Amino acid sequence: MATQKQIDANRRNALKSTGPKTAAGRAAVRLNALKFGLRARTIVLPGESQAEFDRLCDDLQQEWQPRTRTEQFYLEQMAVSQWKLTRTERAEKGIYDEDMDAEKQTKLLDRIWTAQHRMERAYNRAQRELERLQEGRGRKVDTTAEPIYEEPANEPVRQDQEPLSPRPHPAYRPPQAPAPLPLISARHAVLEAERAIRQRTENPVATPNSPEVEL
Repeated sequence: MATQKQIDANRRNALKSTGPKTAAGRAAVRLNALKFGLRARTIVLPGESQAEFDRLCDDLQQEWQPRTRTEQFYLEQMAVSQWKLTRTERAEKGIYDEDMDAEKQTKLLDRIWTAQHRMERAYNRAQRELERLQEGRGRKVDTTAEPIYEEPANEPVRQDQEPLSPRPHPAYRPPQAPAPLPLISARHAVLEAERAIRQRTENPVATPNSPEVEL
């Protein structure tokens, strides 16, 4: 059982170990979650290069910059899928290089192609989810805050300002004014009257009751 002095010494040592303090140090430590994750520790098989897998993780980490554990999960899924896809491509090349029966070779290639398609779908699905999460960062809105409503200020009415008339309905059509009558001048009216009298004088019309005049 630890003594009180040992417990106190462990507490003092824990206060000194605060982890990396610089931005570069924190970024390097953040990569450990991907390089040494549960799947990352078992993905590299004997005969494969651990350094190449670490470089793949570093490139994906630098490109996507995950911030949450969920984003880290999908980034790890992308790394594992891409690594397995490369493995199936090497296996496909090995099948072509071996001297075997054509029927057997076709069956093995069909299994390899099925695995390749499965890895490609897994990579694309993880990438879409990671993009969705990162795009949603800027769309988060605080729904607890109440909207602020400000009443419009009453502006003073100027003395020379005319009151606003109500806006007419869009279907309203103002009545059309009647067509103006032609204007007849006084001189024209006198001339028309004289011409009518002259016509009656020159061409008298005989009526049945009018007496005949003998000359």
